[in-house]
Amino acid sequence: MKSVLLTTIIYCMSTSLIAQQVLPLYQHVPNSIPVANREHIDTAKDGIVRISKVTEPQLLVFLPMQHRKPVSAVVICPGGGYGILAASHEGTDVAKVFNEWGIAAFVLKYRLPDDSSMLDKEIGPLQDAQRAIQMVRENAREWGVNPAAIGIMGFSAGGHLASTAGTHFNKAVIDNPKGTSLRPDFMVLLYPVISFTDSLTHMGSRNNLLGKTPSPEKIKLYSNEQQVGPTTPPTFLVHAKDDGAVKVGNSLGFYEALQKNGVPAEIHLYEKGGHGFGMINKTSDVRWMDWLKQWMVGRKLL
Repeated sequence: MKSVLLTTIIYCMSTSLIAQQVLPLYQHVPNSIPVANREHIDTAKDGIVRISKVTEPQLLVFLPMQHRKPVSAVVICPGGGYGILAASHEGTDVAKVFNEWGIAAFVLKYRLPDDSSMLDKEIGPLQDAQRAIQMVRENAREWGVNPAAIGIMGFSAGGHLASTAGTHFNKAVIDNPKGTSLRPDFMVLLYPVISFTDSLTHMGSRNNLLGKTPSPEKIKLYSNEQQVGPTTPPTFLVHAKDDGAVKVGNSLGFYEALQKNGVPAEIHLYEKGGHGFGMINKTSDVRWMDWLKQWMVGRKLL
């Protein structure tokens, strides 16, 4: 445990943003096989903090300055192909902006699928996402959060995790003795992996979560454009048309499914930008966070 806390402290310091709280998701991590902690953190030449080998999940709590009424909250899932977590530019950096807007942010350091540390690696990340929503909702009063305005945000493979949480919430994969709603109230998906179909998927993400030979049933189950229904949360999507890692068809297919089911949705497409640009697409003067802020105002989340 000490090594995990030290890793988190280094992670927060490297992003110049310290969480008010760093909380373990569980007293006893479910669906786990005891292994030595191998968690590793490094900062690449591009300045992005990357965490690998996560086996002990945590929630990093970032609360805005004093506020008079309960605020909206966002659980943030960094991307990384279900192999690493791009924890700064798709995590803590985003939390800082939400705090400036007066929104509570919770960066999720979720477990990465691994047969050596999990009994069933395909549900490990979803367990952590559901637990994060459960924790925020059950502690809403303490954190000054509106329990009816808790969303989830995900980048790349974190977008797959977020969209899984938003389409699979009726099936709890964690203990939920209080019957707390595990449904996010809204979703924000950035260049997300959505589909696990051969024609659209990011194969690395699919292989890491389901293995190299998943059944057709598993591929369909985790192709979240096929899991959308009328109760799927309202969704905001951003993608670049020239994304060479995660095809723009992932966002387009999800948006189309939301439209067919009468779910409020908004999508913004950049002509260029590639993959993994975080909050700033250097090919454009337009900032998608400005679009998101307007969308949240329109939905009375801000």
